[in-house]
Amino acid sequence: MSAEGLEQLAERAVDAALQTGAGDAEAFVQDSVGLEVRVFDGDVESLTEAGQRGLGLRCWIDGRAGFAYGTELSDAGLADIAAGAVEATRITDSDEFAAAPDPAGDPTPIEGLADPGAAEWSTERRVELTKAVEAAAREADPRVVAVETAVYVDERASAALANSRGIAGAYEATFAYAYLQAIAEEDGDRQTGLGFGMGRSPAALDAQAIGGEAADRSTSLLGAAKPQSRSCPVVLDPTVAASFAGFIGGVLCADAVQRGRSPFADRLGDEIASAALTLADDGHDPAGLNSAPFDGEGIPSGRTPLIEGGTLGAYLHDSYTARRQGNGQRSTANAARSGYRSPPSVSTSNLLVEPGARSFEELLADAGEGMYITDVAGLHSGVNPVSGQFSVGATGRAISGGELSDPADEFTVASDLQSMLMAVAAAGSETRWVPFGGSVNTAALMIGEMTIGGA
Repeated sequence: MSAEGLEQLAERAVDAALQTGAGDAEAFVQDSVGLEVRVFDGDVESLTEAGQRGLGLRCWIDGRAGFAYGTELSDAGLADIAAGAVEATRITDSDEFAAAPDPAGDPTPIEGLADPGAAEWSTERRVELTKAVEAAAREADPRVVAVETAVYVDERASAALANSRGIAGAYEATFAYAYLQAIAEEDGDRQTGLGFGMGRSPAALDAQAIGGEAADRSTSLLGAAKPQSRSCPVVLDPTVAASFAGFIGGVLCADAVQRGRSPFADRLGDEIASAALTLADDGHDPAGLNSAPFDGEGIPSGRTPLIEGGTLGAYLHDSYTARRQGNGQRSTANAARSGYRSPPSVSTSNLLVEPGARSFEELLADAGEGMYITDVAGLHSGVNPVSGQFSVGATGRAISGGELSDPADEFTVASDLQSMLMAVAAAGSETRWVPFGGSVNTAALMIGEMTIGGA
């Protein structure tokens, strides 16, 4: 269905809920179709093309909130969804902060959010693209002996939202990404390396670059050994920097802060990082895969500075956490939905780490005799969300004389989020989007000192 048709469905669902007894109501409707291709050893391992269309409905009655969803979107189906949502609302506990979001202005369309050219790619062309990604990794270096499943994913989606207080809107979006793990072998040693690419359509994906990156990452680690335990400067690869940025963004969400699950609770206005780090959340960036004209409650998206000049400037809010915070706090348009089957909750949209002036080579030169970290394992389970302390497994390469040197694996990096942020010495000048565990745009980061646990 068109975005306009979905918006009409949302408005009809809101009307049905009000007629059933809701004091306020909000409907979110989604219609999408996506393709996933998995290729192994030059053959299609699996191909899945599926679509979904459904509607989620939140209702409020006297400080109570309830939710229901369904896929039957006829008038009778909408009436059933409304009846379920109203019934759920009446039996929930009262919450003084539960209320429908109020309008906060008109959203601004995002140019390029949907690429019309994506629909011109046949299934066969997308399969060939996935095969080309795998072949590129194998052909890049003879030491690449295998490739774990090469994966291609895309989606075309329309979404709309309406509520009883006057919020209404709709948009369309497309995205595509591909990734694979290459396996390199030499003298009995095996190492893996990741390559990936993303964009608004398959035309944005460079098979040679994705496969070549995986091959380069895997072969560069051949012969890796444990480094010596020590404290030293560390340069974080953009994929690793994005993982840390994503975790920091998560503990700056107001829900975590209000539940005491953040080391930065009650720190607004405090210096929590070095001046070299600037971090913002931006749900309106055209290149961000989590961008939309409005958030999961219809609040117009925009940019929220989180850390500027080393100072913590804001937490991320949806309408519920904003009311709970009080003192005139408003939503920062960070209500996120995983789909029509669940109500929204506060989350990051796109996290942007401001690039610096240093090239990657200059970061290595500054690090001297440090470590270059290309991968970390178990970050989300290895970080204490209250204290911020962490110790996680890592892979990378030693830095000797300001240049990349011996490959290293089976070691740990340890610190705490506060100390790590204060030790950020510089951000690189070349950023990239990383879609894993969120949507983050960042360059490599140099940390002045971290603890390496190895031999």
